[in-house]
Amino acid sequence: MRAGLTRRALLALGGGALAGCARDAERGWTAHWLGAAHERGHRLREAKSGGLGEPAVTQRTGVIVVGAGIAGLAAARALMRAGIDDLRVLELEDAAGGNSRGHAIAGMGCPLGAHYLPVPGPHAHEVAQYLEELGLRRIEHGRAVYDERHLCHSPQERLFIDGTWHEGLLPPVEALPVAQRERTLAQYRRFAEAVDRVAMNGAFRMPTAHAAWTPALAALDAVPFAEWLTREGFDAPALRWYLDYCCRDDYGAGSAQVSAWAGIHYFASRHGFHAPGSGEAEREGVLTWPEGNGWLAERLAAPHRERLHLGCVALRVEERRDEVLLDLWNEREQHIERWSAPQLVLALPLFIALRLFENPPAALSAAAAAMRHAPWLVANLQCDQPPLDRGGAPPSWDNVLYGSAALGYVDAMHQNLRAHPGPTVYSAYWALGGDGEAQLREARQRLLGEPAPAWAQRVLADLAQAHPDLPQRVTQIDLMRYGHAMSIPVPGLRGHAALQALQAPPRGARVHFAHADLSAYSVFEEAFFHGTRAAAQVLSTTAAAKKQTLASAMPSSGVRNQ
Repeated sequence: MRAGLTRRALLALGGGALAGCARDAERGWTAHWLGAAHERGHRLREAKSGGLGEPAVTQRTGVIVVGAGIAGLAAARALMRAGIDDLRVLELEDAAGGNSRGHAIAGMGCPLGAHYLPVPGPHAHEVAQYLEELGLRRIEHGRAVYDERHLCHSPQERLFIDGTWHEGLLPPVEALPVAQRERTLAQYRRFAEAVDRVAMNGAFRMPTAHAAWTPALAALDAVPFAEWLTREGFDAPALRWYLDYCCRDDYGAGSAQVSAWAGIHYFASRHGFHAPGSGEAEREGVLTWPEGNGWLAERLAAPHRERLHLGCVALRVEERRDEVLLDLWNEREQHIERWSAPQLVLALPLFIALRLFENPPAALSAAAAAMRHAPWLVANLQCDQPPLDRGGAPPSWDNVLYGSAALGYVDAMHQNLRAHPGPTVYSAYWALGGDGEAQLREARQRLLGEPAPAWAQRVLADLAQAHPDLPQRVTQIDLMRYGHAMSIPVPGLRGHAALQALQAPPRGARVHFAHADLSAYSVFEEAFFHGTRAAAQVLSTTAAAKKQTLASAMPSSGVRNQ
C-alpha cells in the first residue's frame, strides 16, 4: 500500500482490539483484529433514526477539522502555521493517521497501512516543504538531498517466480517459459515507449491538480486499463500480471476496474516504465520506517494533542449563514455533542461526507455516486526468527510472489540493519477491490463477516509458497481491515466535474472538502495537498470576512466628509 495507502480518509471494518482473538492449537500462534469496531462507524445510521437522543453539550471553536487522516492533519498543520490555533480535530478512530497509522508487536514497529513515501517529485511542493521541516530533505546546489537514514536500504525489492527469488518486481524475461520471452521483452519495450509518449507536456503530475487535462487524457480516463491494454496489443501474461499488480498496489483494484488514465499515471507521474536493457534510470528513492507512514502521521499529529479528539463519530453538518454546526457521537462519554465554528474542513471520504448533510451540495452527491472504495487487509506477522529462504536474490524490504492474488510482504526490521537475523515482523498486504463492483462487495462482506483466524490462515498459506516453514515461525498475527480504504479511479472519475467543483467552493462557503478522494485515488501526496489547499481556503474566507467586518464598521461617507 503506497503512500496514502500505497498499500494504502474511511470507515474501518475492524473488530475490537481483542475481538476475535484466537489461538491455533496446533501451531501456537494467535490472531486478532485491530482498530475500532465497525459498529462505531454505524452510529451515523442510529443518529438518522433518532436513536441517539439530543446533544448533551454544546461547544464552540474557531475551525473544526473532521477526520485525522493525512488530509485532516495537513489542514490542521497549515492552519497552525498561519497562526490559527483555535481549532479542533475530530477523529472516529482511537489514533490519528487514517491509512497511515503505525503499530508495534513485541517492541518492533510495523505499519497498519501505507508503508512508504516515494521522494516527492518537482510538483509535490507541500510534501517537500514538510519533509524539510522534519529535517529529512534539504537543498544543496539546487538539488534535493535526503537523509539516508530514512531512505529504504538495499536490497529494496524482489520477486518470487519459478521457484526462486529475482531482484526487482518486473518479471525477468529469463524466468519465463521460453516461448514467452521474445514477445514479452518486445511488449516491455513498447509499453515503455507508450508511457513516455503520453507523459509529455505535463500530462501526468503529482498532485494531479498540477497536471494538464486534455481530450486525449479524458479518452484514457473513459476506458478500463485492461481494455486499453488489449486494444493496444499488450497481451503478454507477465506484463499483464505486473500491470495488474501495480493497479492493485496503488488503487486497491485490478486493471479491469481502474481507468487507463490511472494505469498509466502509476508510471508516468513518477519514475516511468523501464524495460530490461533500456539503460534503466537510478532506482526511485523511497522513504520508509518500521512503522511505515505512521512515522510521518505521528509527527503530523503531535502538535495537536490538546486539540485532537478521538473516538468521535460525525453525525450531522449544517451550514448556516454565520456558522457551521456539527453534531457528533462521543464514544468515551457515550453522548451526542454539538460543535459550532465559523469554518469547517471535512477531511472524510466523500461518501461519508454525503451522509452528514440533510441537503448535500449537488456536486457532493454526484461525486459520491460515481465512486467505489476498495477494501484492504494488512496482516502483521510476528516471527520468532526469519523463515528459510528459497535462494536467489537476498531477503529484501519488499517481497512479492508472482501470480499471487495478494501483494506480498514487507520486512518491518529491514531498516534496522542488524548484523544477525532475529525476531521480525512481516507486514502482508491484500488489496480486495477485485475486477468489478460485485467482487468488491463480496470481498468487503467476507472481510467483515469472517473471523480473524480464517484470514490469518489465508495470509500464511499465500506466503508459505515462498517460505514453507513460515507457519512454524509465526507466534502472533495482528490484522487490520479497512472496509473503504481508498477510492478506486474507475473510468470517468478522474475528469469528473463534481470533483473539480468540490475543490473550488463558492465564495463565502463555510464548509471545505479535503480528502484524497478529490484526486480520484488515494496516496499520501494527494491527501496532503488537499488538506493544505482546504486550509488555504479557510484562511482566505476568514480574511475576507474580517475585511468585510472592518468595512462595515467604517463610517459611511457623507456630505460632511466631501
